[in-house]
Amino acid sequence: MIDKTLLDNLNDKDKESLKWTLENLISQTYSVESEYKKLNLSYQNLQGFLNQIVEALPNALWVLNEDESIYLQNSEAKKVSNLIKRIDLQNSSSEIEYKRKIYLVKTKQIDNKTIISATDITEQKRGERLASMGQIAAHLSHEIRNPIGAISLLSSTLMQKVKPDNKQIVKEIQKSIYRVERIIKSTLLFTKGVEISKEIFSLDELKEQIKEAKNYYSTTKEIKLNIEFAKKDIYADFDLLSMVMQNFLYNAIDAIEEEDEKESGVVTFIYQDEKTDDIFIIKDSGAKIKNKNILFEPFQTTKTKGHGLGLALSLEIIKAHGGKISLLKDEKGFKISIKKWKKI
Repeated sequence: MIDKTLLDNLNDKDKESLKWTLENLISQTYSVESEYKKLNLSYQNLQGFLNQIVEALPNALWVLNEDESIYLQNSEAKKVSNLIKRIDLQNSSSEIEYKRKIYLVKTKQIDNKTIISATDITEQKRGERLASMGQIAAHLSHEIRNPIGAISLLSSTLMQKVKPDNKQIVKEIQKSIYRVERIIKSTLLFTKGVEISKEIFSLDELKEQIKEAKNYYSTTKEIKLNIEFAKKDIYADFDLLSMVMQNFLYNAIDAIEEEDEKESGVVTFIYQDEKTDDIFIIKDSGAKIKNKNILFEPFQTTKTKGHGLGLALSLEIIKAHGGKISLLKDEKGFKISIKKWKKI
């Protein structure tokens, strides 16, 4: 506050000078205030922009204070909030398994803050495991194929020379050989990839293939097979589609075999002709599906029989035909949809 006595002792020139100084000071104060507001707004905009960038990141991100309390996190981090409890902040890079997923976790110290990122690498790890398992399976399949071929040839010769009473034993040997040959074929096809070769064929031919496949499969229960196919032709890869039907047939038979309460079972194949799709419905009276999440996972199975490739390979074949496989909603079974093709 300006002293009144001092002000009264000033001459007009000094008063004018003081007035100009005060006005200039007030003007500069307003200017500083305006610049501060602009700077604060710019900072808020920058902070909002950075938050948007953090939020847009596909991986989980945390920023921790020095006391390890959360300073910042995005929505992906909130989805796996308990994951942070398993992270060793002293380890700059690690892999952590959490809720059936694998995360690559990286930590970095900047001043008094710790930045943590967690990237879901489940599919990458799955691909690496499958590639490794596929290589081993392919190698074993190649090694097994030659002796199995020799055993198959010898069993055919044995069938011609064996006594009638022992023919059933040889038939069971041939069925077992057929099963091994099918596994080898599926494994090699899965590892090298599916390539389709389309042709026109009758559903009656596919029906006969399914019936023949059933005769080659050993069962301990009475299995009734119903095939409701129309008298028509379709355009697809006959050999691969036959393999798909065999896989679903054997999957259904195995489910019936695992159903302890029943001494018999029914497997039903139905064809439905839709405008844009050829539809196949496969139903069975066997045991319920135990784990739907791993149905089409390669080398994964909950059955006592099987190698875990049948449904996975079937899905690849159907996808190659431009189709899809889904579970029935009201009954136990599957729906296979194949896009209709026109011959070029």
